[in-house]
Amino acid sequence: MGGVRKLAASFVVPGPCGVAVRDRLKHLTSQDEKVLRAVGEHQGALASRDLKARCADGHDHSTDTWAARKRDLTALSSSRIAGAITKATHDQWALARRCQAAHIQTLAAGINMLRHRLSLPLGEKGTKRAAGGYRSKGEWFRKSRRLAALEDRHAAAVSEWQAGRVRVVRGGRRLLNTRHHLTQAQLTEEQWRERWEAGRWFVGADGESGKRFGNETIRVTPDGEVSIKLPVPLAHLANAKHGRYILTSRIAFAHRGAEWADRIEANRAVAYRIHLDTRRGRWYLTASWQRPVVKTIPLATARARGMIGVDTNADHFAAYRLDRHGNPIGDPHRFPYDLSGTAGHRDAQIRHALTRLIRWAGRVGVAAIGIEDLDFTAEKTREKHGRRKRFRRLISGMPTGRLKARLISMAAEHGLSIVAVDPAYTSLWGAQHWQKPLVTPRRKMSRHDAAGIAIGRRALGHPVRRRTAPPPHDRSDRAGHRTAQAGPGTRGREGTRPPATDRPLGGPSPSGTRKREPSASNTVRDAPSTQQWVQHSLMRTG
Repeated sequence: MGGVRKLAASFVVPGPCGVAVRDRLKHLTSQDEKVLRAVGEHQGALASRDLKARCADGHDHSTDTWAARKRDLTALSSSRIAGAITKATHDQWALARRCQAAHIQTLAAGINMLRHRLSLPLGEKGTKRAAGGYRSKGEWFRKSRRLAALEDRHAAAVSEWQAGRVRVVRGGRRLLNTRHHLTQAQLTEEQWRERWEAGRWFVGADGESGKRFGNETIRVTPDGEVSIKLPVPLAHLANAKHGRYILTSRIAFAHRGAEWADRIEANRAVAYRIHLDTRRGRWYLTASWQRPVVKTIPLATARARGMIGVDTNADHFAAYRLDRHGNPIGDPHRFPYDLSGTAGHRDAQIRHALTRLIRWAGRVGVAAIGIEDLDFTAEKTREKHGRRKRFRRLISGMPTGRLKARLISMAAEHGLSIVAVDPAYTSLWGAQHWQKPLVTPRRKMSRHDAAGIAIGRRALGHPVRRRTAPPPHDRSDRAGHRTAQAGPGTRGREGTRPPATDRPLGGPSPSGTRKREPSASNTVRDAPSTQQWVQHSLMRTG
């Protein structure tokens, strides 16, 4: 056990701190769309200009430079729109910095792995915990060239990090690169241009508590009327008082509509965003607001009614129900999904699988779901896994980040808690201790089902093994019942054990005198013994 790494403690995952609902803006007139496009283009240009200024500031950013940028934007829009743009700019810059730091860590991990493998002799085999040497001189040479390339990239990334320089593309770098591969993307130049411009628009406003209906810039009344405060250069397009434009469309949030109505009637802050889905040709309005931070329930409370352990795989969730003592109940459950196709299809598949999982958890009456705290950020590099392209694609395709966010938010709505556990050795130990014992003629157990049991036991605070180690003091049971048991196929395993003072089979007696062995003619093989064996109280099996 010296090579087993220390496992992190299980914990209850905090619940969601925000809510977002969306509805379609139907029956918009041509004038409505014209105004929305004009507002999006104007404010999108302001957002691009502000982001450029923030990136130029780098580490020299301060409250004074922020105030100066906001004053410049206010003259071309309004104070509230300027505040929303600068806030979005800071969020985007901070996200770029986090991605830059993660990129540096990935490069460093690749460099360390290459250096390790290049230092080993050719053909040296690796272990489960460390990769071996390269198989040929040609591969060694190619990897040495890749090491030099990664070191150059790492040095450049560190230099940019220290200088405070980030690389940000409004609209998305992937969509920008699609411009050079229109044939593969099955897009025309006009279709790509429409998506690119729509992705760079900015039609949104942060909520303000105390203002009418929770937002002064984009206002939505309880009966669904949507009005927008136009920027100063577009004030001539207003069709209502105070430079506002009222859309002909009415919205009605089917999901969380009552909660949204309670907030706006109390004039509590609600943020809105309007965007165009160019693929469908539809306009949508998204409302979002924050929730007060709720203290998570104690871990003991989450474990009180048992647990459902969930093993996450590339095409399904493998779940098993356990009672509070860690005993499996019933049969394994599998919730399949398909992660091929578009991002919307993959997201829907994950959502449907989680819905079935949560409904089953509600029916069986557990209070929590145990799941692995997965993070493949540093585990999917080709330096670590080499030629295992299928495995790299497998772990790269698992939506761990989106899965966490979906599961936490959906479970909170059903009163369920999420317990995150360390993912180390769950599949290995689950298969070793639980897969074979639970197989029956009517029940098929896979490694993933057994891993679900291991995850559930770890979430409950129990060891994965079915039996604990022997008592630490001596052969007596002062520290608990003994656990060293005979194997399932051992003859006489259900029988009683001889007392500790009796002689071993075929050995001398405790007194030192040897008993006369019976002759062969008087011996009957496999006959039951006439000796009365008495089980000692300290030698009972666990």
